[in-house]
Amino acid sequence: MGATANVLNNDQQQIEHMKSVFARQKKAYQQSPFPDAAQRIAGLKRLKAALLDHQEELIASMNQDFSARSRDETLLAEMMTSMEGINDTIKHIKKWMKPSRRSVGMAFAPASNKVYFQPKGVIGNIVPWNYPIYLCVGPTVGALAAGNRVMIKLSEFTPATNEVLKKVFAKAYNEDEVAIITGEADVGVAFSQLPWDHLFFTGSTTVGRYVMAAAAKNLTPVTLELGGKSPTIIGEHGNVEDAAKRIAFGKCTNAGQTCVAPDYVLCPESKVEALIQALSNTYKSFYPSLKNNGDYTAIVNERQLSRLQGLVQDAKDKGANIRVLNPASEDFSGTRKMPLHLVTGGTDDMKVMQDEIFGPILPIVPYRELDEALNYINSRPRPLALYVFSYNKAEQQHILHNTHSGGVSINDTLVHLAQDDMPFGGIGDSGMGHYHGKEGFLTFSHAKAVHKKGRFSSGVFIFPPHGTFIHKMIYKLFIR
Repeated sequence: MGATANVLNNDQQQIEHMKSVFARQKKAYQQSPFPDAAQRIAGLKRLKAALLDHQEELIASMNQDFSARSRDETLLAEMMTSMEGINDTIKHIKKWMKPSRRSVGMAFAPASNKVYFQPKGVIGNIVPWNYPIYLCVGPTVGALAAGNRVMIKLSEFTPATNEVLKKVFAKAYNEDEVAIITGEADVGVAFSQLPWDHLFFTGSTTVGRYVMAAAAKNLTPVTLELGGKSPTIIGEHGNVEDAAKRIAFGKCTNAGQTCVAPDYVLCPESKVEALIQALSNTYKSFYPSLKNNGDYTAIVNERQLSRLQGLVQDAKDKGANIRVLNPASEDFSGTRKMPLHLVTGGTDDMKVMQDEIFGPILPIVPYRELDEALNYINSRPRPLALYVFSYNKAEQQHILHNTHSGGVSINDTLVHLAQDDMPFGGIGDSGMGHYHGKEGFLTFSHAKAVHKKGRFSSGVFIFPPHGTFIHKMIYKLFIR
């Protein structure tokens, strides 16, 4: 009871602190509603320097939170992507901020039309546990580029990393510019209920529904970056050996704990055995052993490990074939390392075929004709990512034109997420809204339309009384 009371008391303190910071950020925004490009760039440069200063601490903290997190995965998927996003934003921010000229209809000339990109105000960013550095920094950079103040709610599942991120942002920004909020689920609920000028959420579809419902009470606009079952199609003209290497990379990075990880593979019936063998060979070459291999990341906590083991057991109990890729035949007792499990013979009543997997389990679904595979995808909720393996352009285009997904990588996995000059976001159950690069700047800006006239206004010709010769001429000219 004492420990529970302490947690509740701490959460209440966090909520009160959060509300206080929110009020201060609102006031600070009102006093400086349009920071210039130099201010925005200077802040981003400070953030970049702070991240680099604390790089080794961040790597160590990630390893601590996961019990085993690949150093290189943190460098590649967290630090490098964060640096690239900051650098790209600094390079383009002045161009993005310029008012956009728009045409004026002849009926309204002489006049000018411009769209001004105004900061929305105070932005909330809810960050998941799987990539806590990158998914903290990426949306925040977009919000700061647009001139906003930001409050960031970090996941309770990454406490060590949270402490380092607190130091990073405290070094770069005052709390009335950017603030880090931690705490348990109750704090997260209270965070989502604040009257933000925009709320950004990365996480599961289930939680996303609650976040959107909370935001709706305040008419808060939301960007939801969710997930779902991102399919991989090996086309009839696909190369199984090439596909296996790139699928294994996408599935095994962060032990599959990635919102755009390949969730399942649709493979021509005649190539399934070849794919299984190629995946097995590739996996062994990537990870000759797993248990003490620093390149292979662990599952983040016991709760997630138990969930994944439950998916495997449910599939087994319902008749699926499970092939465990364990090159060194190791015992993983006492660790949270989980080898890649290939699932064949899956059926729709299995949880592994229904739920987003978010771990090292890969169902392989055979198909006879390509349109059968497309129908399989289209009969399910729209995914965040779609992966296509085919060197045949007609086949590529057929798949692109006949499926819906947030984004697509052709002959690769994951890396479309790292393209700063392209929007990233979901559709339907996989999310709404975009960020990255210019799209991130636009997401966190209000596009304010400004129509400007001088001393002369053509509007006088449509003033009442109506029914004059001028009115009739205007109708003849413009209503046709």
